[in-house]
Amino acid sequence: MIDVQRLRVLRAVAEHGSFNQAATALRLTPSAVSQQVATLERSLGAQVVSRSTRGVTLTQAGQIMLSAAEAVAAELEHAQQQVARLSTGRPQLTVATFTSGGRLLLPTALDRLMAVHPRTVLHVREGEPEDTLPLVRQGAVDLALAYHFDGPLPVGPGPSSSLEWTPLLEDPLHVVLPQGHRLADREALDLAELAAEPWVLGCLKTETYLRRYAERAGFDPDVRGTTTDYFFARSLVAAGVGISLIPSIALTPEIPGLCTVPIRPPAPIRHIGVAAIRRSDRPHVTTFVDALRECATRQHKGR
Repeated sequence: MIDVQRLRVLRAVAEHGSFNQAATALRLTPSAVSQQVATLERSLGAQVVSRSTRGVTLTQAGQIMLSAAEAVAAELEHAQQQVARLSTGRPQLTVATFTSGGRLLLPTALDRLMAVHPRTVLHVREGEPEDTLPLVRQGAVDLALAYHFDGPLPVGPGPSSSLEWTPLLEDPLHVVLPQGHRLADREALDLAELAAEPWVLGCLKTETYLRRYAERAGFDPDVRGTTTDYFFARSLVAAGVGISLIPSIALTPEIPGLCTVPIRPPAPIRHIGVAAIRRSDRPHVTTFVDALRECATRQHKGR
């Protein structure tokens, strides 16, 4: 019989890439973590981690056991929620979301959910996809409103097969300029036309993708400011600090003195969707995902 605690230790080692950091996260000693992993390996008759001076990585057997560990954690969390529902008689729903997507889609979708399942106890957590998608996989939240650019979903260490991704909306990024800017009256812009401009950005990931697309266009962007808030970034554009690259859904509320111009392809696009564990016994989750899909459809038609 495989000990659940040893699977929990393996998950922490996979997440942190070292026994020391896993021990800190679990409030154990590094030797205790090492012993738990060694005991797991003896019980399996196979090595689950590969140790080197650069850290710890999972072997093929370790990846298999990590998949099992994630499934066990999700099942235990689900069982705990079912027990809590027995004591309260009310279904629980925990939703994780990134800020701009939550502001646009959550209020209407939550209204729809409560109209159909009025006894649902709601919890909302804010976070970026690289933080919230692993929580869905682990069973800590029921679903996550998230996004990705042109790469894979940022699900973190471990398998993503347990996640069901429902696409909701494509969210192209636009250039935000002061109204008096020499390019402000253009219907669309090539990114290369902005090579000499200073930039201020509202998200570290936006900067990453700007640099990637700028490299394709043949220039290195001059980033003068980086914030964690798109509204603040647009305010800095209005103040003359630089221009910005902002997702469509983050262009409201309007700020006087600014204009928005689309970028010609190839241009960065955020793909917004919702991730949930594949289950058939959660009607309130199904209702909520359907409501998000309807909200996204109306948003797309309203553009």
